[in-house]
Amino acid sequence: MAQVEDFAELGIYLDEPVKSYSSGMNSRLSFAISMAVDFDCYLVDEVISVGDARFNRRCEDELKRRATKAMVLVSHHSDLILGNCDHAAILENGRLRVIEDINEAVHYYTNM
Repeated sequence: MAQVEDFAELGIYLDEPVKSYSSGMNSRLSFAISMAVDFDCYLVDEVISVGDARFNRRCEDELKRRATKAMVLVSHHSDLILGNCDHAAILENGRLRVIEDINEAVHYYTNM
């Protein structure tokens, strides 16, 4: 619990009902809880884009600590993809396009 409380940085609001949280607070808490568990595979969907720059860096650092684990990372941020992924798939018009080369995938996505 202390690890979740420290990472989420919700302060006194941690004791408030979750239904009263903003989407950002909810995302912080969800990410903190998921990082408190040692999973074999992590599913990360844009959570890193929530919050201030310092919190985003903390999230990225926490993900890098788990670099030996499998991870499915969903993001619109090219730097995050380049720094954490070695394969990519792009959802385009409802179809999933797999691009093995990560640099090619980012180039394709940024030029869509």
